Amino acid sequence: MVDLYNYTCSYEGLLLPVMSEYTWSTGLRIFLYLIAMFWCFLGTSIVADAFMCGIEKITSKTKLIRIPNAEKKEDKFVEVKVWNDTVANLSLMAFGTSAPEILMSVIEIVGNKFKAGELGPGTIVGSAAFNLLVITGICIVCVPDGENRVIKSIPVYVTCTCFSMCAYIWMLIVLKLVTPGVVDIWESVVTFCMFPVLVVTAFGIDKGCWCKKNNKTSSELEIGIEFSKIDADDESEATVDIIHMAKDLSRNHKDLTEDEATVLLTRQLQEHQHHNTGWYRVHAVRGLTGGHRLLPKINATLKQLYDKINRQKEIEQHMNENIDVSTVDLSESGTRAVVEFTASSVAVLENEGKVRVGIRRYGKVDIPVTVLVETIDGTAEAGSDYKPLKEEITFAVNERLREVYIEIIDDDEWEPDEIFFVKLSIPHESKDIVVGKMSINQITIINDDEPGKLEFSKPSYIIRESNECAQVYVNRVNGADGLVTVRWRTKDLTAVHNKDYIGGEGTLTFEHGETSKTINLKILETNIHDGRGHKVMERDHSFQVELFSPSTGSAIGKISKAIVTLVNDTEFDGLVSRIANNTKKNLDGLRLDTSSWKEQFNEAMNVNGGDVENATVIDYILHFISFFWKVLFAFIPPPSIAGGYLTFIGSLILIGLMTALISDLASIFGCLVGLEKTVVAITFVALGTSMPDTFASKLAAINEKTADSSVGNINGSNAVNVFLGLGLPWLIASIYWEAKGERFEVPTDTLVFSVILYTSCAILAILVLFIRRRLAVFGNGELGGPKVPKYASGLFLVFLWIFYVILSSLQAYKVIEVNI
Repeated sequence: MVDLYNYTCSYEGLLLPVMSEYTWSTGLRIFLYLIAMFWCFLGTSIVADAFMCGIEKITSKTKLIRIPNAEKKEDKFVEVKVWNDTVANLSLMAFGTSAPEILMSVIEIVGNKFKAGELGPGTIVGSAAFNLLVITGICIVCVPDGENRVIKSIPVYVTCTCFSMCAYIWMLIVLKLVTPGVVDIWESVVTFCMFPVLVVTAFGIDKGCWCKKNNKTSSELEIGIEFSKIDADDESEATVDIIHMAKDLSRNHKDLTEDEATVLLTRQLQEHQHHNTGWYRVHAVRGLTGGHRLLPKINATLKQLYDKINRQKEIEQHMNENIDVSTVDLSESGTRAVVEFTASSVAVLENEGKVRVGIRRYGKVDIPVTVLVETIDGTAEAGSDYKPLKEEITFAVNERLREVYIEIIDDDEWEPDEIFFVKLSIPHESKDIVVGKMSINQITIINDDEPGKLEFSKPSYIIRESNECAQVYVNRVNGADGLVTVRWRTKDLTAVHNKDYIGGEGTLTFEHGETSKTINLKILETNIHDGRGHKVMERDHSFQVELFSPSTGSAIGKISKAIVTLVNDTEFDGLVSRIANNTKKNLDGLRLDTSSWKEQFNEAMNVNGGDVENATVIDYILHFISFFWKVLFAFIPPPSIAGGYLTFIGSLILIGLMTALISDLASIFGCLVGLEKTVVAITFVALGTSMPDTFASKLAAINEKTADSSVGNINGSNAVNVFLGLGLPWLIASIYWEAKGERFEVPTDTLVFSVILYTSCAILAILVLFIRRRLAVFGNGELGGPKVPKYASGLFLVFLWIFYVILSSLQAYKVIEVNI
């Protein structure tokens, strides 16, 4: 009689197979188990999303502390985070990212009758290798060209790195030196207890207990939001920032609809805000499953405008940097060629036809140098105001000065002065060439179509309070020969200097040929809001601007005084208010946690969490593939219930069940294709469990200003993997065998070889990061930097991982014999 339950690989799993597969072909079983394994990886990522949301809710808990206020009768209340950030990242956050590997190791030992297995330990070492080598390599490469990222929390990072290396060295000591092939209770206890020691040590270093740290005053102790009872109804700083940004967006891009402006503002606020590792992991998982994004999606047209706005802000930030160039030796004592503009700004009359821009080279001059010169739109636009330029300029040996000419388009229409920018960059990376501080040149096109004695263009100006400044134009009429000057001053009428506007006096200088100048007077926001944030209307108010004391040879024209009236802009204020309110609603909708089961099921059952308009075909496909898991895990209690603890516990249980399922799938798949469990662990399982972290770290490397959220936590997570992923199952198994009067035996050959190989690769990887931080050729940062060095670094780390996988696999199959 045929035994339908005794066939190839039928006893490899703890839960699987659930039915007889006796009649199935081997090829069909391999295909189904491979698809099921990756589908379960996707499900594990989704339940880990809920797990991370629960952790985020727990670690974001705050409490109020009363602080005596000497200035006011009532005390101040300070909202302080209960969890220290370092403790949260190393305990719950690290455990959250490592939970599948840890639980897989525990379940394997328990399901294997407390005997050591190969899948759990192999996955822990394999995922550590993938995280440190591949994810770090990807993060190095993905940083935008010309930028770099450095690790800010160096003391904590060094601590985690030391503990991570010690963790794997301790494994070797336990398995080969102290009790070869056996793990005693005291060894497992020491391994497990290293986890709280790591947390306490990192916390102490973060607080400056064992190393020097900048002191903070008592009022700066991890304060989140400070408020007093008297000022509790005042508009929060975050709301004010949103209003300011909404005004700028509405003022400068009047063609945008309210919805488009809201989406752009929401994305800008969310993208440029600092986020922790958990946030990026959740965002990555939702991107892989067609779920509710934490960054709003925008269409291609808005994306172009969004990139242009960000590029313009970067240019303005660069132009506003107050750096004394003369104190900085960029040439490194003449060993590098420094190329920059001869001036940071140039003006040109519109009728001159072209503008000359000078470029100089200093420092190393005995080599040829090539730079890229390109124009960037400001208020002047390429094609209508000037002809765009993008070309490479080459300095010959010992050549120090070059000039480029940009054609200006003359028209018959009067318009205020316009600006555009010219940018210098290095087209081909070289350690011998660097761009100087004046890498951006602002070109001002001066209108010359309305020739003009010195007088105002009109006697009165009506300026809406929504404008940032009042521009008062002074024309030069009846001639424009030679240099002339004229003084101007403001006089309060109903508007008050330094309250409604910033006035004073100054001098206008007209160069030869210049026919128009502008007096820019900053308008101050005097909006008064009631306790609910509604604006209180004010009457119109005005001030006067007067011209006097013209230089010899010139005179004051007919219009020597101008009245500037500031009027309320009800329509504009209403638009800004609506955009700001909608943005705050959108930001609230982009939070990690959900408030109810209804909200969870709504997000689970709809593509992009309900944002159907911006859903792509790929989003629908991913949503369809993950629909079962999303609906199933929507039954987990939302983080808003019981402070996130029910979410934490429920998700942890389901992660355990999912890892048990993955363990069975991986074991049976490896058996069917003839792969050793160690090889399956360090390849398929390690990649599957680490894939969400890969996308999360990549996004963090691009968006964050430091490397802490992308690679700063990798070593801490790898250490936690050993302390909990091996310490906990070793402790359980050693106690079990001790109770039976026996010892817990652990096979050492393959595991020890894998650990030694990983440790060697890890040392090289950490050395690469150290060198990158110290040397200018790599950009003096762990991530990013010049293109060629960063790609070389990234490829080297990925090569180390491939090297690790190949040698570990060959040793598992006894192709290479190593006596350890």
